[in-house]
Amino acid sequence: MKKQEKVAFVDNLTQELKSSKSLVLIDFTGLTVKKQQELQKRLKDIGSKMLVVKNTLFRRASETAKLTPQILTDTILSGQTALVTTNADPITCVQILGRFSKELELLNFKAAIIEDSFYDKESLIKLSMLPGKNALFGQLINTLIAPSNELAGTLNSNMQKLVYLLEQERKRVKE
Repeated sequence: MKKQEKVAFVDNLTQELKSSKSLVLIDFTGLTVKKQQELQKRLKDIGSKMLVVKNTLFRRASETAKLTPQILTDTILSGQTALVTTNADPITCVQILGRFSKELELLNFKAAIIEDSFYDKESLIKLSMLPGKNALFGQLINTLIAPSNELAGTLNSNMQKLVYLLEQERKRVKE
């Protein structure tokens, strides 16, 4: 890459970093071109995109975009790095990366900034194991509804006992 191309790339990357809701850095060492294309397709389906970046260019763009310095450490910015950005649901993006990582055992999380909060590798692994957004909403609704369902069941059970006792009394009186 020529110097002018690098300057333009850093400028574009800076704008991308500023406008993204979240960004995830991954180590894609050992990933074939075919698998990279498959991952890019999965990410595109959810409104995310993956870009292979040089660590030095990412560092420059991050400093210009004023990202948290935690993501600029030498341990994170070493080896092969790909940047995944999204303006859609950031957790879904992390879940896609987590599932893909489990399938191939090649892809590794480095770090992320999700909605202005820094996440390390361990945090990203935990986030990737969360159920989907709809499943979490379903669990929340079930938790909220459970007390009223239990109350209705308890009241219904007492009504059934009353009906049973009245039926027994009616049979006893008939005899």
